[in-house]
Order: sequence, then structure tokens, then C-alpha cells
Amino acid sequence: MDEKVEYDVLEESLYRCGASWDAAQTHGLLTGRLAIGGAPAGPDWLLQVLENVDEGNALRKECEKQLDTLYQSTFWQLSERLSEFVPLLPGDADDVGARAEALAHWSEGFLHGLVSAKHGDALKERLGSEPLSEIIKDMLQITQVELDEEIDEEENDAAYFELVEYVRVAAQLCYEELTDIRNTKSETK
Repeated sequence: MDEKVEYDVLEESLYRCGASWDAAQTHGLLTGRLAIGGAPAGPDWLLQVLENVDEGNALRKECEKQLDTLYQSTFWQLSERLSEFVPLLPGDADDVGARAEALAHWSEGFLHGLVSAKHGDALKERLGSEPLSEIIKDMLQITQVELDEEIDEEENDAAYFELVEYVRVAAQLCYEELTDIRNTKSETK
């Protein structure tokens, strides 16, 4: 899948069309929803991200186009299991504080995606057991991430990259761990 959505472009598009979600939250939400619901989660995710945006808003159409591209590429990255999944976050040239804040928002969106879908007992049980329960606890901590003002930017940068790698791998692991939940949902439809 060659087509990619750039963080800054989607961030601006969401802002301009009046969405209440930012780019990082939107991608985190999508990733959590895909982990639980697979491909059929896309339409509900799109409606949730754009729920307060007037359907007649011309900017909404452009935003929908970008969100569809994001949906397609994210689903492909997760489902192909080629370790190409990367959370949608600001680029390395951005301030580490802004990147850390976006990572916290991504984690919020991801957790929201996991828990806001319709839950059956099997999903609740799975989310409460290892390794998913630990990932959820870790993601909750990442939602509170802040820069350590007592260390230099290089160390903060290194810590940020470690967290991003953890989130990347954790999201892929969640997707893998929830395969039977997605399969059960698709069989009952």
C-alpha cells in the first residue's frame, strides 16, 4: 500500500472541518477499533471521528478522503503482519514535547477504541488477561507522559523513541491477540 497520510496534513484537515478529534487520537482510535472489529469497524470509526461535523461541509469530504486512506493503509499494515505498522505521529523535526503530547493522545484514542466497541464477555475477559491487561495499563501510563525537564533533549528524544516503539509493537500484539474476537464477530454477522 503506497498511499500514506501525513500527520500534519490530517491534523490540519480535521481542525479545518471542525472535528473534535486530532490526528493522533484518530489513528489510535482506528487502531483500537481494527484490533477488535477488523475491517467492518471502519464506517463506525469514521462516523465517530466526524460526528460533530456537518455533512454538508465541503471540508468534510476532503477529510473523509484522507481518513479513508488512513483506514486502508492502517488495516493493510496490521492485517499483513509485516511489521510495517507505525502510529501516526508528528515527524522527528517537531519539538519532542509536541511529539510526546501526540503520543499521549494516540494512546488515549487507542484505549478508547478498545473499550468503546460493543463488548461481549469474551472480549472483556480477553482484555482483562495477559498480555492485553498489561498493555492497557502501560497505555494508560503513556496517556500521562510528560517531558523530564531535568534531562537534556537528547535523552528525552531517546525515551520518546522507546515509547513509540513500545506502542507500535503493543498495537500489533493487540491486533494479533484479538484475532479470535474479530473472527467471532464476523461469524455472528
